[in-house]
Amino acid sequence: MVIAVEDERIKSVASAADIKIPPGAKVIDLSQATVLPGMIDCHTHLGSRADRYNEIYNFKSTPFDHAFSAVVNARKTLEAGFTSVRDVGSDPFLAVDLRNSINEGYLAGPRVVASGPGISITGGHGDLNNFSPQTRVMMFPEERDFQIADSADEVRHVIRAQEKYGVDVIKILATGGVLSRGDSPGAAQFTFEELKAAADTAHMGGRKIAAHAHGTEGIKNAIRAGIDSIEHASLIDDEGIRLAKEHGTYLVMDIYNDDYILNEAPKYGLPTENLDKERMVGRLQRENFRKAFQAGVKMAFGTDAGVYPHGDNAKQFFYMVKYGMTPAQAIRAATSSAADLIGRAKDVGTIEAGKYADIIAVNADPLADVRALEHVDFVMKGGVVYKDMRVPRPAN
Repeated sequence: MVIAVEDERIKSVASAADIKIPPGAKVIDLSQATVLPGMIDCHTHLGSRADRYNEIYNFKSTPFDHAFSAVVNARKTLEAGFTSVRDVGSDPFLAVDLRNSINEGYLAGPRVVASGPGISITGGHGDLNNFSPQTRVMMFPEERDFQIADSADEVRHVIRAQEKYGVDVIKILATGGVLSRGDSPGAAQFTFEELKAAADTAHMGGRKIAAHAHGTEGIKNAIRAGIDSIEHASLIDDEGIRLAKEHGTYLVMDIYNDDYILNEAPKYGLPTENLDKERMVGRLQRENFRKAFQAGVKMAFGTDAGVYPHGDNAKQFFYMVKYGMTPAQAIRAATSSAADLIGRAKDVGTIEAGKYADIIAVNADPLADVRALEHVDFVMKGGVVYKDMRVPRPAN
């Protein structure tokens, strides 16, 4: 097969016998490799570092620390073969600025579908909990207006404020979390009415909306409310699986990072409370991934990158296969299905004429061993080669 690329898009895909390569064209020979569309991670936090779990960093880190991290992490992610990502929670509005800088060609990184900070109830997964009342960490005087909401009207206000500053997608925190203090992952943190207001407002503004939801009732409330994707979905039950299938709701289940949280994060200061919560949900999440997939629920690839080191995104494929998918199904979850979820199917997710020339290659067969995707040798995004291990890397 020959893939013809002109400027940033694919011009044609045809058999080598049916196409004549024009004189002067640059030829990249990947005939000995497996060629795939650029992969997509639907759940990342590009401004986060996986070696900073001690809560002292809540008070020592500045927005600039996170921005510097995001620049480095974006490059690592791209070189790992992920040419598009959805950033679902960074400082306001780091992901928007990062997206713009990458689109302008100023920085190297994947295409970013950017959210603002996750919308939280007071005392919820996105708030700063269990500190003295006078303790604040704020980037702007009105920062809470971008994140905290305690009624349907406040939810509408926060979403509209985030849309005002250019987000592509809305993230709402429907239940407690693993890496927050003082809450339970299983506890619902918004009412159905509030989630319905969130979904309706996001859709009215032309945005999709993702819900962080570990807990059973919070998952079902979010699905019934019209949320487009459930992130984590750790404690989903049979009814939740049925509802997700009926509503066409995507599940984005981060089933790799349990290993990193339990084995590596304690070295970087992760408190016992958070480790206990991860032990409670990690194994159940993997078993529920299997059940949901077998039931025919839509699944998209998302890893929670930033909880583990950026660039290791492809390590999740092994677990997706272990818990029920074929390698081809896992790859589709990170390509065509992911593109559908993030609303970019007309541009990315498959190698077809008219789409962006986002193309990767591995020197092995990932259908035989999906771990081949952990070692991407060639990365092109928009017709530009960002990584090619077939030639010596230029000196810095």
